[in-house]
Amino acid sequence: MNRTTLSLIAGATALAAVTGFAAVSAPDPEAAGQRTGAAATLPVERTGLLCPRPSTSDLAETTYTSFTPVTEGADDKGTAVFRSAAQQSAPDEDEDAEGEDEKDGETTEKGEETEKGEDAAKDDKADRLVLQLKEPGKPVTAEADGADAPALVGTADGRFASGWTAQQTTEVAAGTGRGLQGVACSAADTQFWFPGASTDDSRTDYIHLTNPDDSAAVVDIELYGKDGELETTVGEGITVKPRSAEPVLLSTLTAEKQTDVTVHVVVRSGRVGAAVQALDDETGGDWLPASADPSGRLVLPGIPKDAKAVRLVAFTPGDADVDLKVRLAAPSGLITPAGNETLHLKGGMTAAFDLGELTRGEAGSLVLTAPDGSVPVVAAVRVLCGEEGKQESAFIPAARPIETRATALDNTAKGTTLSVTAPEGGAEIEVTASAGTKGGTPQTKTYSIKSGTTQDIEAPVPAGLKGSYALTVETRSGGPVYASRTLASTEGGVPYFTVQPLPDDRGMVAVPDASEDLSVLQR
Repeated sequence: MNRTTLSLIAGATALAAVTGFAAVSAPDPEAAGQRTGAAATLPVERTGLLCPRPSTSDLAETTYTSFTPVTEGADDKGTAVFRSAAQQSAPDEDEDAEGEDEKDGETTEKGEETEKGEDAAKDDKADRLVLQLKEPGKPVTAEADGADAPALVGTADGRFASGWTAQQTTEVAAGTGRGLQGVACSAADTQFWFPGASTDDSRTDYIHLTNPDDSAAVVDIELYGKDGELETTVGEGITVKPRSAEPVLLSTLTAEKQTDVTVHVVVRSGRVGAAVQALDDETGGDWLPASADPSGRLVLPGIPKDAKAVRLVAFTPGDADVDLKVRLAAPSGLITPAGNETLHLKGGMTAAFDLGELTRGEAGSLVLTAPDGSVPVVAAVRVLCGEEGKQESAFIPAARPIETRATALDNTAKGTTLSVTAPEGGAEIEVTASAGTKGGTPQTKTYSIKSGTTQDIEAPVPAGLKGSYALTVETRSGGPVYASRTLASTEGGVPYFTVQPLPDDRGMVAVPDASEDLSVLQR
C-alpha cells in the first residue's frame, strides 16, 4: 500500500475519533484554495446524530427539529435523515425506499391521519417517524405526541453533513417532570459524565442509552455520591440491542437514596448516545446533557438572569482533593461570589453547593478553576426559576467552547435568549438567524463580547418569520467563546424553560496533503 493511500486512511480514522462518526474525502488543492503540501480545511462529508426517547408521559408533546447551515465548499448532493430507532433501514436502501421516506416524512410533518383507526394510526406514525432535510439553511420539524414519541437515529452526508444539528423539545402539561424539556441530539461516544443526577425519592432520573449500530453495545454505569462510589446491583454489563434505545431508571441500580449523584457511563463494546432525563415531583424537570470532559478549567455558560436558586454539583475522578476557585462572568466582568470564593472537593466524591440567587437579575456564567489546572473536574448546575410552589428546573453542564461554529434550534420570535461568554479574552462573533420552518428571510448580525463577560445578546430574527428558526454562532476573532440558548414561556403562572449549551458542531476538519506529516491531525 503506498503512502498516499495510508495518509488518507489515517486522516479519516483520526476524524472519526474526533466526531464519533464522520468521514471526509481526499482534498482537492484547487477546490480547497490550498497549495499542495499544506493542510486543507474541508467540510465533514458524513456524520451521525442520536436523539433519546423524549418522554414516558401521555401528556407530552414533542417537536423534533433538524438543520444544516450553508457551508462553503460542501458537496452539492447529499441527504440528512432521522428515523425512529426501531425502524432503521439498511444503509444501501434503493431510490424507491428513499422516495417512500420522503413521503413518510411529509406525512409526519403535516400530521395527517391514515385510513387506519386513530390509535393504530398514532402507533404507526410513531414507529415510522421520519425527519428529512430538503436543503441547507432551512430547518425542518416533525411532531409526536404522548409516550409513543420515539428515539431517533440519523445520518447525514454530502452537503448536509457539515454542521448538521438536531434538537428535540418536549412540553409536558402536568405530572412528574411537567414543564419544558429540551436536548440537543448528540453523536455516539464511549464515555460520558453526568454530575447533577439523583436517586432521591423526589426525583425520577433515567439514563437514556441509544445504540445506532448493527451490533449490540455493552455498557457499565457507575454512580458516585457524597461518600464515594455507590454499590450498584445491575449497573455492569448492560446490553443495548442494535439500533435501539434503552432507558435505565437510576434508582433501580442502587438501594442508596442520595440527592446529588454523578453518573459515569463507560461503553465496554460498541458505542452509544447518552443523556440523563431528570424529573422532579415538585419542580418539573429537564434533560441533563453530558459534562465536558474532566478538566482543571470549566465554564458553565448562560445561567438565566431570573434564576431563583443555583445548585452546583461537581466531581473529581481519582483520589486527589481540590479547592475550586469560583468566579461569575457577569456583564461587567469576572466577579467572585461572596461566601463561595473556593469550593472543596474530595477525590471520588460528589459535592454540591447552593449558590442562591447567583445572577441577581443579570446574565451570568460560572467559571471554575483548579490550582494550576492540575486536578480534572466535571460539573453541572441545577437552576430553579419562578416563585415558591410554581418553580421549574433546568440543568447546565460544563460546556465545550465554540471553536468555529455552533447552532441552536427550535427558536421562536419571543422567549428565546442567546447567552454568550468570553471568559479569557474578548471575541467577535457572527450570529445568523436562518429561514423559518414555514417561511422567512435569514438575517445576520455581528457582536463584540468583552473579555471576562457574559452577554444576553439581542439575537436576530428572520424577516417575515413563520414557524421556528435556527441560530448559528460563528467565531470571527478572539476567544475562546462559550454559549447557551434558553427557551422560555409561562403556563398557568409557572415559568416553563429549558437551557442548552452550544457545543462546536465540528463541521470542518483539517486534512493534510498526502505528502504531509499526519501528526497535524493529533489532538
